[in-house]
Amino acid sequence: MSKKTTPKKNIFDNAGARSAFASLIAILGGFLVGFIVLVLLALFNENIDFFDAVDGFFRILAGPFSAGNKDNILFQLGNMLFNSTPLLLTGLSVAIAFKTGLFNIGAPGQYLMGAMGTLIVAHSIPTTVVPPAIVWIIALLTGILCGAIWGAIPGFFKGVLGVNEVIVCIMTNWIAANIVSWVFKDSVFINVAETKMNFIKKTSANGVSTATFGLDKFFSGSSQYSRSYMDISIFIAIIIAIVIFIILNKTTFGYELKACGYNKNASKYAGMNEKRNIILSMAIAGGLAACGAALWVLNGNQDFKWEVYQSLPSDGFNGIPVALLANSNPIGVVFSSIFLRYINVGGSNLAAQTDFNEYVSQLIIAIIIYFAGFSRYIQEAMIRLRAGRKNKEKEGK
Repeated sequence: MSKKTTPKKNIFDNAGARSAFASLIAILGGFLVGFIVLVLLALFNENIDFFDAVDGFFRILAGPFSAGNKDNILFQLGNMLFNSTPLLLTGLSVAIAFKTGLFNIGAPGQYLMGAMGTLIVAHSIPTTVVPPAIVWIIALLTGILCGAIWGAIPGFFKGVLGVNEVIVCIMTNWIAANIVSWVFKDSVFINVAETKMNFIKKTSANGVSTATFGLDKFFSGSSQYSRSYMDISIFIAIIIAIVIFIILNKTTFGYELKACGYNKNASKYAGMNEKRNIILSMAIAGGLAACGAALWVLNGNQDFKWEVYQSLPSDGFNGIPVALLANSNPIGVVFSSIFLRYINVGGSNLAAQTDFNEYVSQLIIAIIIYFAGFSRYIQEAMIRLRAGRKNKEKEGK
């Protein structure tokens, strides 16, 4: 009897490995194009040469580590991690909708509604009566609830009425922007004391702010003039990402959400309530985007701009490239959000320390996201290549 030979295992047989490799190709492609742009800029600028282009490229790669001394590096690292929090959660918001076959372009509106609900509660409950920690929890949950309700609206229109969620999300974005501007206009929450008429008071004015456990001091080094905004919000966001990963991959509810995304009609035929799943998916997405805003304003050092009827928060839209780069994997979203903030910091240092413009880093990010859009085709090519090798191995035997 001939012995059965077990097929050789390959790392690319794993879907997660293929996804990570496709994202890595996108990142390397973006860096390559960015370096070429720096070289071209050097050629057409007499004040910059090729070695300046190489130096500038490595400054972008170094991110906050190109800041100079230890204090500046720690300061930029702390702020980078803090600013990654809303980006991480809006990325999760877009990613979970993608998993259900939906495109949540309504994250900016959900973000604004979350910020509004959080700020109203944080400033309205007197901390002389209720402990600040309790007020913080109530404010955070209120913000998440506001975002979830706002996210459920396009989910209802999509699931029950069959209206395209993109259209409804765009409408709810601008409705939210006008509601927030109307609610806060001439309110007692406006930061008049610092003559910032377009901003709401920091939550620390009411003694409510996210715990830091000394992280703000650590990431400021020995500097006495600048204090990092770092708090525990990034760790809260990472825990949420892990919970979302577990829900999507280890629970029946998560399986139903993904099944609905793969094929709504097939999931309905299998006995799943596809309308409920669509509404819940968008509600969860809205709550995640709102949580990002809530944690940002609850930092205690941020004053929220209330006059937003003419513009939408960039973090809401930036969640889309974060989800794309991570291939909608919740754990991948953690790394992609921090990575994009890392490159942004490198771009700022590039502009501060050289004759290059900081928007070169934005170009690199744009190219990376452009390549990330082809990740699906890269993964399919890897599958075909792997299948071809297996067939050759069988023919050889």
